[in-house]
Amino acid sequence: MGNPSVNDGSINRANLDGSNITNIVRPGGTFTPKQLQLDEKNRKLYWSDREGMRVMRANLDGSNIETLVDTSSGEERPGRDAKKWCVGIALDVEGGKVYWTQKGPENAGQGRIFRANTETSNDQTPANRNDIELLYDGLTEPIDLELDLVKRTIYWTDRGDPPRGNTVNRAPMDPKPGNRPEPEILFTHLMEGIGLALDLKGKRMFITDLAGSLYCATLDGSNKKKLLVGEGNLTGIAYAELPAGH
Repeated sequence: MGNPSVNDGSINRANLDGSNITNIVRPGGTFTPKQLQLDEKNRKLYWSDREGMRVMRANLDGSNIETLVDTSSGEERPGRDAKKWCVGIALDVEGGKVYWTQKGPENAGQGRIFRANTETSNDQTPANRNDIELLYDGLTEPIDLELDLVKRTIYWTDRGDPPRGNTVNRAPMDPKPGNRPEPEILFTHLMEGIGLALDLKGKRMFITDLAGSLYCATLDGSNKKKLLVGEGNLTGIAYAELPAGH
């Protein structure tokens, strides 16, 4: 993230054992990068830029940095209006869609989830797009996103105060305008819940919070287990299945 008040955010990569750390997006290439998602098919890296008020992407080597969505409405960066802060991000590569959260102020109930096309026509700009859909609003503070593309379900963590805050939620990816269902709360009593990763094959989810805990549960929120405690401020998390020997 860098310093949120300074344009010094950067993105790095490394081998899975932590070696060969390489800077791919130099400091200042993005303000405060948050959740990351890989488009392996098209060799792209996507992220939300919080105080930068943007949804961005680049090639996997950090070249060709693009702004896909600009939520600033002309506000100077770094943005101070948390309603414009883009935080979580998720991809439907085959469907050609990118999803993201806009957090909103603390406990204000102004958090939202949007989606838009990953590709746009030449007559649209990041700040003036006509394909952005508002899927859910009135959320406490939505943070990280994950998708179940088979069941067309979106999952997210939500910070803020109970009853809807510090939870994991899910809802349909394709709600009908004017008939959006109330999100289903799956997991409660997080301490500033942030990170979320799905193991769809194993029907599990993994959650982290700023209190330093790592949790596991089935996708419906049952069978809750605390795997780690007191590990410092945990934020994002990813799940991967590696070949034998790795």
